[in-house]
Formats: sequence, C-alpha cells, structure tokens
Amino acid sequence: MLKQRIITALLLLAVLLPALFYPSIEPFAALTLLLIVAGGWEWARLNGSGSSLSLGLGLGLGALMALVWWAGGLNLSLRPLWLAVGAAWVLLAVVMLGRGVKGWSAWPSGLRLWVGLALIACAWLAMVHARMVGLGFLLSVLLLVWTADIAAYFGGKALGKRKLAPTISPGKSWEGAISGLAGVFLLAACWLWADAQGNSLYARLWALGPGLAVLSLVFLVAMSVVGDLVESLVKRSAGAKDSSQLLPGHGGVLDRVDALLPVLPLAMMLITI
Repeated sequence: MLKQRIITALLLLAVLLPALFYPSIEPFAALTLLLIVAGGWEWARLNGSGSSLSLGLGLGLGALMALVWWAGGLNLSLRPLWLAVGAAWVLLAVVMLGRGVKGWSAWPSGLRLWVGLALIACAWLAMVHARMVGLGFLLSVLLLVWTADIAAYFGGKALGKRKLAPTISPGKSWEGAISGLAGVFLLAACWLWADAQGNSLYARLWALGPGLAVLSLVFLVAMSVVGDLVESLVKRSAGAKDSSQLLPGHGGVLDRVDALLPVLPLAMMLITI
C-alpha cells in the first residue's frame, strides 16, 4: 500500500508541478479542470446517481467551467461569489455536522447533488483565481491545509484522547485539531519572516492587523477540518470508504481535496473583503 501511495504521489507531482510553476495559468487551469470532472463524477456517485449519469454530470460540470473560462469569467471580480460560498460553508458546518450522518440522507437528493457540484465548481474558480493572484499566494493556501492535516495527524497520534466527531470520523481528536492549528501558526510565522514580497496569504492577512490575522487563520484551519468532516459524513451515509479508486493508494480526488474545498474560496473571500 505504501509503495502504491508513493508511486501515485510521484506521478501526480510530475504532472502537477510543471503546470503549477508555468508562467501563465492556462496549463494549471486546464489540468485542474480535469480534477473537477473527476470530483463531480465522484460526488454524483456518492449521492446515488448511476454510472452513466455520474459521468455525464462530471463531464457537464467540467464543460460548464470551461465555458466560464472561455467567456472570460476568470477575469471578473468574484467577491460576491466568495462571500456567498463562505456563508454556504459556514451554514453547512452548522447544519450538516449538527444533524450527523443520518441527517444527510434526509435532505432532498437533488439538493444534495447540486449544492455539492456547485461548491466543487466554486473551489476550482477559487483555485485558479488564487493562482492568478500569484504562485506564492496559492502555495501559501495549499500549505496551510497540508500543514494543518499533517500536524493534526501526528498530534492526534501522540496526544489524542478526546474525539472531535466520533460518529463521523473516529480518528480525529481535539488534540489533533489543536496541533494542526499550532502547525499553521508556525508555518505562518516562518513565512512572514521569509516573505520579502508580501504576496502570501499570511502577509495579506497580517496587513489587516495581527488580531484579524490570527482569527482568520483559526477560521481557515477550522473550515479545513469541516471540509474533511463533511466528506467523511457523506461517505458514511453512502456506505463508502473512499470517494473512488481513481488514485491508487489514495482513494479518490475528493479524498485528497476535501479540506481545500471550503478553504480556497474562503481565502479569496478574506483577501477581497
């Protein structure tokens, strides 16, 4: 399993890194658009759609985002959208996690399907817009999520006693979540010290004031946990271990990007307020 995970990760990096560091956004936008197709397909499957319909919905979602790109939508200011998506994620955090796994299946199937597809699409728009802000900015957002996840894993292993959401994700603990937050604070401090250009997420938040910067980081880390928990809740409701097997050793695309789905649009919201 470990060998398979490593091979898959290396292959993904071999494709993603050149597109990410390319001077213009086109290769990165096009490559991540394929992830949107895969994510849409996985979401439809998790919500009870058949194989053909799930594939059609995934392709349709990708085609719609490609049309937005072709029509110049990536060059527009999407501040109202980030505010709306941010509010939607906060509402989902309160309602979905409050109602638990059984509560998810009680929602109308069409609502579950289309809200999820819309949030996946918005995450892609936010990711491309973040890359347009700057490579350093996008990397600072991605590393926030990855650092929170890694620090939470090791902190939870070493210190975890109190379960964070035992009926949704038994492996998560409050101690792990706090460790993730501490890891992000350390990352932010190091980035601010080393960032001469000041184009990272942390520099932009710090420019708003230390207090607001700290609150924003707490909020983003909390929402990264929400993204992970929401996907775990949906998978449990569907009786699935992974969102798919597209990435050998890693599960599906949504398994790898679940924490990014809320954080990307929320990061864009915070820097455009």
